[in-house]
Amino acid sequence: MHILYFHQHFSTPKGSVGIRSYAMGQSLLKNGHTVTMVCGSFSSGQTGLTGPFKKGMRRGQVDGLDIIEFELPYSNNLSFSQRIMLFLNFALRSIQVALKEDYDIVFATTTPLTASIPGIVAKWLRRKPFVFEVRDLWPELPKAMGVITNPVVLWLMSILELMSYHSADRLIGLSPGIVDGITKRGIDPNKIATIPNGCDLDIFATTLEGWRPNGVSENELMAIFTGTHGLANGLDAVIDTASELQHRGRQDIKLVLVGNGMKKKELQKKAKELHLNNIIFHDPVDKSRLAGLMSEADLGLQILANIPAFYYGTSPNKFFDYIAAGLPVLNNYPGWLAELIQQEDAGFTVQPENPSQFADALEQAASNRGKLKQMGKNAQALAKREFDRAKLSQKFNDWVIGVKKNA
Repeated sequence: MHILYFHQHFSTPKGSVGIRSYAMGQSLLKNGHTVTMVCGSFSSGQTGLTGPFKKGMRRGQVDGLDIIEFELPYSNNLSFSQRIMLFLNFALRSIQVALKEDYDIVFATTTPLTASIPGIVAKWLRRKPFVFEVRDLWPELPKAMGVITNPVVLWLMSILELMSYHSADRLIGLSPGIVDGITKRGIDPNKIATIPNGCDLDIFATTLEGWRPNGVSENELMAIFTGTHGLANGLDAVIDTASELQHRGRQDIKLVLVGNGMKKKELQKKAKELHLNNIIFHDPVDKSRLAGLMSEADLGLQILANIPAFYYGTSPNKFFDYIAAGLPVLNNYPGWLAELIQQEDAGFTVQPENPSQFADALEQAASNRGKLKQMGKNAQALAKREFDRAKLSQKFNDWVIGVKKNA
């Protein structure tokens, strides 16, 4: 089978973002299929293509994948209007590919929601089986965050959401809340598979050369956050906790934030104004360097803004990287991940917007390293048992290819 795969923010492991699509593409290849990956340019990602763009596009083979990359540079620092224009541009250019390429199955993954548009076109104009993967519920999440308030835009997005779900022959949801959200839109649950983000054990559960950022000594507890510094991530909670720890005189606990995003400069400014010396900002690193950092870290921080839609409606890459590396996780919002951490004794859960409780958990971690190591072992056991990327990618392969058999 030849799968035409649309993911605007695709990256190989050489980038500093999630590699779900890369791993799923590799699984399809191992099962004897061919894959054409259609994507844009992402500041934090690496497609593997290095040649010049010609008429806004370049194409080539990377690790067995046929990659079509559009010269549409995306960054987390773009304004909302700039992102919308980029999303629409990618969708329009992807329609051309969907109409011209020779393939058996079309697959599209969010975000953004507009990634579904070429899949819808392929379904109805070329009668191709369409599989749609939902990583976030749109417009529910941006509406809950207050990012989109225009009723016309929200209505249009709701229409696109309905069209996407009802056009797809099969769907994939990355979390229980996402699957529930799809079902509530009138979709037969038998058409939906739950395939969460996975753990790259081949990257994070191996012996690596560890490293610590400047300013973090060997005997200090190092808690790390690795990911986007944006509105959704609620990293003010980390700043507030760092301030609380400094007030308590706990200079032996360092909080390291690795990544970029539109809120990073604001967060750095706030930390400077508070004269915090226990929080360190670090630029993004590729997966190999990230794995080395995690091998030296003591705790992973799973942080999100206190928005109820996040509780069951997200499947964050960083959580699965943490547990793959054998890191206990400190989570600061309710939901399915908090329940999992508690059930497996794989870290700490604290209430949202509670820096005192957050600081208490970090002090507890620093004071009982033996217990912390056991939590890390529990976390990695969970990763191997439930979230091994190799097993999940095979489930993905079977679900996607199965759509052709049922078509």
